[in-house]
Amino acid sequence: MRLTKLGHACVQLTEDDRTILIDPGSFSEAGDALAAADAVLITHEHFDHFDPDALRAAMAERPALEAWTSRAVAENLADLGGRVHQVGHGDAVTIAGFDVHVYGEDHELMHPDLPPVPNVGFLVDGEVFHPGDALTVPSEPVPTLCLPGNAPWMRALDLYEYTRAVRPGRAFAIHDGLLNDIGLQVMEHVLTSAGDELGKEFVRLTPGASVDLAAE
Repeated sequence: MRLTKLGHACVQLTEDDRTILIDPGSFSEAGDALAAADAVLITHEHFDHFDPDALRAAMAERPALEAWTSRAVAENLADLGGRVHQVGHGDAVTIAGFDVHVYGEDHELMHPDLPPVPNVGFLVDGEVFHPGDALTVPSEPVPTLCLPGNAPWMRALDLYEYTRAVRPGRAFAIHDGLLNDIGLQVMEHVLTSAGDELGKEFVRLTPGASVDLAAE
């Protein structure tokens, strides 16, 4: 499987001639990937993960393109009918030939007085877990973690605690689109340190970079 980071929280996963795209939001450069994807997975409704206009345009251009997502996003796209599939924690589905297990229910808290929005994470082919904006710990091993590196709802402490709980075989930082060069340096230091604690390599891929995932 090949993993490509397309900016911020968006990743593309490719196996043979099959491709899925996760969280092509407004901070990502995902236009070409949307045009080529066999399926799109959306963790939650926030604009940096879900660009409804771009997704609708892609689905209008390609009648075979379908999406799997949380309840709130599925409701937003209800006019697209059966091409949009609502999934929730515990679901196991086959998407474009990939086995996808769904974990998580809620976004991390953003405000003390407001309930969290729905958020689902996707474990693809038992290899890559994309949690969206939640620190969800799947009930099965995670060889490759798409690890949120920075967010208004996240501290460095959260990153350490999350990686200790998941204990992934490797991790690639996502959700870093809000950081300038100085912030990226700080995040990468924390990322490397968290990996060193577990004897693993945790790195940040630059937007557009790809990595082939061999078994650990």
